[in-house]
Amino acid sequence: MKAWKGLLATVGTLVVAGALAWHFRFDLIILIAKAKQPKVEANQPVTWVQGPAAPPEGQRPPNVVFILADDLGYNDITLNGGGVAGGTVPTPAIDSIAHQGVTFANGYSGNATCAPSRAAIMTGRYATRFGFEFTPTPVAFSRVVGGHAGDPLHPSHFNKDEVKNTPKDDNTEAVPSTEITIAEALKTRGYHTIHLGKWHLGGVKGSRPEDQGFDESLGFMAGAALFAPVGDKSVEESRQDWDPIDKFLWGALPFAVQYNGGKMFHPSTYMTDYLTDEAVKAIDANKNRPFFLYLAYNAVHTPLQAPKADYDALSQIKDHRTRVYAAMVRNLDRNIGRVLQTLKDKGLDDNTLVIFTSDNGGANYIGLPDINRPYRGWKATFFEGGIHVPFLLRWPSQLPAGAVYRSPVGHVDIFATAAGAAGATAPKDRVMDGVDLVPFVKGQAGGDPHKAIYWRSGRYKTVLADGWKLQVAQEPNRSWLFDLGTDPTERHDLSKARPDKLRELQATLAQLDSQMVKPAWPSLISGAFYIDHPGGQKPKPSDEYVYWDN
Repeated sequence: MKAWKGLLATVGTLVVAGALAWHFRFDLIILIAKAKQPKVEANQPVTWVQGPAAPPEGQRPPNVVFILADDLGYNDITLNGGGVAGGTVPTPAIDSIAHQGVTFANGYSGNATCAPSRAAIMTGRYATRFGFEFTPTPVAFSRVVGGHAGDPLHPSHFNKDEVKNTPKDDNTEAVPSTEITIAEALKTRGYHTIHLGKWHLGGVKGSRPEDQGFDESLGFMAGAALFAPVGDKSVEESRQDWDPIDKFLWGALPFAVQYNGGKMFHPSTYMTDYLTDEAVKAIDANKNRPFFLYLAYNAVHTPLQAPKADYDALSQIKDHRTRVYAAMVRNLDRNIGRVLQTLKDKGLDDNTLVIFTSDNGGANYIGLPDINRPYRGWKATFFEGGIHVPFLLRWPSQLPAGAVYRSPVGHVDIFATAAGAAGATAPKDRVMDGVDLVPFVKGQAGGDPHKAIYWRSGRYKTVLADGWKLQVAQEPNRSWLFDLGTDPTERHDLSKARPDKLRELQATLAQLDSQMVKPAWPSLISGAFYIDHPGGQKPKPSDEYVYWDN
């Protein structure tokens, strides 16, 4: 009898332990992912390579400063009369780039998620031309995000059958070394090239920034990083406990950077401040030679962490999550202002091409409804809220101040525009999807820069041509057709009312799609995104949605 009791007790213990392990399985996955992170050293000062002691004689090529925000919503800046929290958080620095330069009113991201957009930016080509279709993510992340059921109407899926076809290390999911980057193109013209911040285009030998044309790189290879240590008293935090992405990031991300592939170390201060501090130093070090600075902030991507000083300055905002997010926008704008002021202080302002945009639209998983207004949709959808982004150029010696250019342009144009300013030659041995935008702004080139602009992520594809936009999804199995000329916020689907235009764009989409290659790695996650409300809200059966493959 005692033996039976002992056996039953053991079985009971195993059952309870198994139940607990299953209940906390995602927490265990996150803990394991955190444990696999490399050791992070104490802060290390960075000494930037010094340029000449004096400027060269005569005319010199323009510097190029490319500032990329992360997940910045179209309505996060006050340029167009909007802004966070009803416009109560001004963004004067970002707005000044437009006031002193050109606003591309219809600027589009390369993709609706970060890494494929960055791949398009760096190469001037649709990332689907070389297999960079899905954002590189750890399998552990995919298990957590895809494993959560999400809502009962349209549950998310973890495609476990594809794990065997997925690289064990997501750092190997990279832009091929055979692609030519902006940095490599500008180096042919004698530019010193610098990367600061987020990379997310590969983290192993051959794919890192210093292997892809950058003389110096200070930042992080992964898709996100903490802005400060968790629990830092100088920082206000907002957690979205209902969101598995947020859960993973808080549990697994490091607060760390590395210089030219060296050991990871802690930044000396809040990440956005730190990257700006180093950008200011890098500009000073290179003031006497042409340089390309790629300043890729991770603001305002989650996790939501804001300096307490910025948070305290926004006491008019009562909702805590909105206030933390607004404080991050405020901090980002102020730091961009510091970069612009440094260019002026060093006498570089007039001969520097400044480019500003966001990698994609604002994310639904922060739970804020207004960040992409007036547009529908979010990051991870091809509705305007996911891909219609702020897109600004400033070059005082060459471009008019306060100009607005309305023809559609895209992230793929940044390569050709920077190369054109520098006098570099675009590659001739491959299809280049981007064009130099400067001649179009100056009236030296006629017509529209593009006959069509194209997007694809797995089973979801979109084309924009002649003011008409077609989205085609397999889940749900439907198409959306919009006349953006009369309906820029995509309220009226004309796919049934205009079968002629539907067929025309279907043919254009098929022709472009046939030029692309298969994804270099599989999609592990399929998740439903509701078009008209953010995460954290209970969906209704009538809500429009689309599944995003990554």
